[in-house]
Amino acid sequence: MKFEVKFISFFVIREEGTGKAYRHFQTLDGDAYEGSALEQFLGGEFARLAKRKVERNPQSEQVPTKIGRFITEPGCGLETNPNYNMFARLRSASSRDDFLKESDELARAYIQTSSVRSGALITASAKLPQYFDEPFVFVMKCDFEPKIARITDESSLLHEVEMAINAKNMKAIQYPYMPEVGMLEDWELKIHQPSHAKYFEDLLKFVEYEKSMPELLNHQVVNLVQQHIEQTLEAHPEQKEAEERDLELWAASEKRELQEKWAPELVMEAANFLVEQQPDLGMTFKLDHLTVKGKLADYGRKVHFAKFGDQYVVLLSGSSLHFEKGVSPVELLQPEDIQSVLARLEREAAQDNDGGDF
Repeated sequence: MKFEVKFISFFVIREEGTGKAYRHFQTLDGDAYEGSALEQFLGGEFARLAKRKVERNPQSEQVPTKIGRFITEPGCGLETNPNYNMFARLRSASSRDDFLKESDELARAYIQTSSVRSGALITASAKLPQYFDEPFVFVMKCDFEPKIARITDESSLLHEVEMAINAKNMKAIQYPYMPEVGMLEDWELKIHQPSHAKYFEDLLKFVEYEKSMPELLNHQVVNLVQQHIEQTLEAHPEQKEAEERDLELWAASEKRELQEKWAPELVMEAANFLVEQQPDLGMTFKLDHLTVKGKLADYGRKVHFAKFGDQYVVLLSGSSLHFEKGVSPVELLQPEDIQSVLARLEREAAQDNDGGDF
């Protein structure tokens, strides 16, 4: 996958007084870019960015690479989105001066984002001629690296570099998004920002991002519970209102405890409905200090919940049992029959109750 640069602009962002300022260093066309120091610095960065894997619905909310989609009002086209127009103008620039003008506008907007750091900002228009006539737009940001030194001569030995950048933790935007080689999504772009600061999300105020799996699951579960309340309590408005308040509090709570509201059959039905749409939905829970990670599809098949007196019991079933590295005597166990385990738990519960009478 070889990209051919059409135009590329290089800016430097520096702190000045109480804010940030930027300075344009150079804008090159494709001929001037070939063999330049900038080409040597970027290397195969365009191809790496295009090939970087991204999940449409990631397993975590905090992921470095995301797919963004331009926001428009219903029935309106892409041209009504200011962020799309910014990329479209960069993409269609036919001269070096036009590209510099549009890149300058982007740089001006970028330094207004919160917590932006000093560094190099690079904008590029690059073609993939094997597949497309229209170019891609890349926006790349490299922060200045402190405490980088180079050896100069015997007398000074070490000399601190005033400004140093590298491509290792480069933040980048690619527009349009290419889900597969030879396929483009004009409504979507890909951002990569390996840091907690959301510079690009601040810049792209009219772009929305796909929900993560946990967000998706939360949204769908709340909808299912809402439907259940509507169907079962329609004739009992006071009870319905109380249940809806409980649902709102539960959905917003950070502390996720077993609610003990639904029968196992109803939970199984809801779980199956969600798994049919997203087979890889995860399920993680803690029993006291023990953490168990699995899939929602395991519920009722390999993971079972029960009550034993006032204690919760989790039954895990499977055809094999493996241990992490590190020898323990538990690995030598000859497992008991489950009825024997339940009988032992019953004896221990009875002893605890007898002890509580004194």
